[in-house]
Amino acid sequence: MIFTQKDGTAQGVAKQRLIETLAGPDARVINDPYAERFVIGPGIIKLMGHKLSIWLGQKLAPGFHEHLISRTRFIDELIEKSAISGTEQYVILGAGYDMRAHRLGLPSALRIFEVDQPEVQARKRSKLPKDLANSENVTYVSVDFTHQSLAEQLLAAGFDQSKPTVFTLEGVSQYITKEAVSSTIEELAMLTQETRSTFFISYVDELLDKDPEACFGRGYPNPAKRAEAIKSLSAKFGEPWISFYTAEEMASVLSRSGYSIKENVTLEDLNAPYFAPVGRTLPENQIFKLEHFVVAEG
Repeated sequence: MIFTQKDGTAQGVAKQRLIETLAGPDARVINDPYAERFVIGPGIIKLMGHKLSIWLGQKLAPGFHEHLISRTRFIDELIEKSAISGTEQYVILGAGYDMRAHRLGLPSALRIFEVDQPEVQARKRSKLPKDLANSENVTYVSVDFTHQSLAEQLLAAGFDQSKPTVFTLEGVSQYITKEAVSSTIEELAMLTQETRSTFFISYVDELLDKDPEACFGRGYPNPAKRAEAIKSLSAKFGEPWISFYTAEEMASVLSRSGYSIKENVTLEDLNAPYFAPVGRTLPENQIFKLEHFVVAEG
């Protein structure tokens, strides 16, 4: 099965989006007014506020919050640029509690497909507000991967094979097998072989196991211990990390389906452009760079 059934990770990411949104308009990197709907105890987080929440997070895993927020911002910009440059469809794979369809002010011409398992989508939709912005452009595609084809379900939902499309697979590849990742990319590439498409995927560097210090900035406190703690915490939520990649391996996976990598970045690359303008540049010993953000075109 390609996407995990539990929502612990989705809640955790939504929590970081809520914390970032609590910063003032001139101090935040992203804004998600819907994030609190998917978080346990949002009132406590709001009472603590942005600065205290960030300070506490730094005690547990320096740079973790900024890492997730930079990933969110990076994809936000990709989708906005894609829409401007003529992309007509956006497919969010393993959408979870993603709210880009509603918070970015995307053009009405952009058709959005949110793909996930039925129980996850039901949980999300039960928490959405009424009269949600841009909701008429969103199609929910429920897929039971034990019995259904992703491509067939997308086509049945109205996916147009002739329209330029962007796909995003965010924060998922480490939870599923490499075979599942590869087959998914191949299936989607076949769907868009008559037009252009862009594929975003994030992946965890295999150095996290082999040389954890390389996955953090110089001077990062106890990198090996932190790496194990992060993996253990994910497993405790029932979502263990099972797949890790080198840059060359990911390039090969994408190349087999006709995609060539245009960008491969981490928080280390995005620290200055995203956090410097709001006065929050991270020092080297707080750089958290174990996950890569990749944009490929085909």
